[in-house]
Amino acid sequence: MPSSNNTFQSSDGSHQRITSLIRSMGPGIMAASAAVGGSHLVASTKAGALYGWQLAALILLVNVFKYPFFRAGVHYTVGTGQSLVEGYSQLGKQYLWAFATLAVVSAVINTAALTLFSASLLGYFLPFELTNITLSIIVIALCMGLLIGGKYRVLDSLSKFIMLALTLTTVVAAVIAFNKPAEQLADFVAPSPWTLAAIGFIVITMGWMPAPIEISALNSMWLKKQSSLQPVTARSALFDFNVGYVTTALLALVFLSLGALMLFGTGTQLAESGMGFSHQLVNLYAANIGDWSRYLIAVIAFLCIFGSTITVIDGYARVIAESQRLISSNTEPNSERAAVMWIALLCTLGLAILHYYSAALIPMLNFAMVMAFMTTPFFALLNYVLLMRTPLPKELAPSAGLKWLSRIGLVYLFGFLGLFLWWRWIL
Repeated sequence: MPSSNNTFQSSDGSHQRITSLIRSMGPGIMAASAAVGGSHLVASTKAGALYGWQLAALILLVNVFKYPFFRAGVHYTVGTGQSLVEGYSQLGKQYLWAFATLAVVSAVINTAALTLFSASLLGYFLPFELTNITLSIIVIALCMGLLIGGKYRVLDSLSKFIMLALTLTTVVAAVIAFNKPAEQLADFVAPSPWTLAAIGFIVITMGWMPAPIEISALNSMWLKKQSSLQPVTARSALFDFNVGYVTTALLALVFLSLGALMLFGTGTQLAESGMGFSHQLVNLYAANIGDWSRYLIAVIAFLCIFGSTITVIDGYARVIAESQRLISSNTEPNSERAAVMWIALLCTLGLAILHYYSAALIPMLNFAMVMAFMTTPFFALLNYVLLMRTPLPKELAPSAGLKWLSRIGLVYLFGFLGLFLWWRWIL
């Protein structure tokens, strides 16, 4: 039966107003901040740079098909008072072990990669040069100081600021690009994305748009944490989630427009790495629009990646700490101390990789991306099964439309997985 945890209150009653909804926003915005990173700055922009507007509809559909699996965490946590991680444990310890293993590997590798990415962009704002490892230490120190010193409330406020600033600056950049697009080559012929050669790029881009499904568990932990600080209703939690999710979808299209307007058809050779591409994007704006725009795009890029860095560290630390508690069959509620310990450990391991194994970071990141992509359909199915098997209050029970969208989404996710396996190992 659903938990009677009174921190999750019914949304019935006239006291629910827009102001209270806005005040209660937090976990959904943090999940958006975690999602709007490499998948938007790099993947969406590259999609526009390579194929113009041809992938816009597909990117929008991907966000629609994944929507019910991210939303499942809100339904389950508000309806039961438990996190998705606790739900996985109740379905079977094997599911919890699989999730915990993926979370630890992804957390360490993504912490290292996002830290280095943030550090490289931080260099744009400094009047002097520092090594990448020194800049990475600065980024990690900022993250640890904000997360350990300020705890959840600081991350909540910081995520709202980052998403607001990111949205405004990105829209400004898109308006500038619409008014002054880059000139295409006279003999340019637009390539088609619907070819065998493009399958790899499309599959990985779609798999990571807007984020791996495991981010739903991070959102669930943040939602549970928020409920211990203030009342959370079904209406406020869904409003928060929807605002964050819709914002990520719209920003994906805005970033695609930047690539389509500034790079598509110009003959520019695109950098392979995410860091190289982001620097290339900054320099291109400066060359086409004016040097003043260099810092606007640099700010956008830095906010994208730093927002992902700090939310990923906090979110993964919380779900790993929760997984550890459940695996050890500890019935005591998870303490903030356990999350802090994992934050410190993830930051330390991330820096260790950058210092001792920097040459292996790209292969490790590619491995983490492929592993996350291949497990995404299974965690989506896990979220769906968990939601269908859990008795929920009427206002949180999935509607017929949401159930059908979930089924279509599962077909999409497993279909893309099959396409990826065929392209990677059979073709």
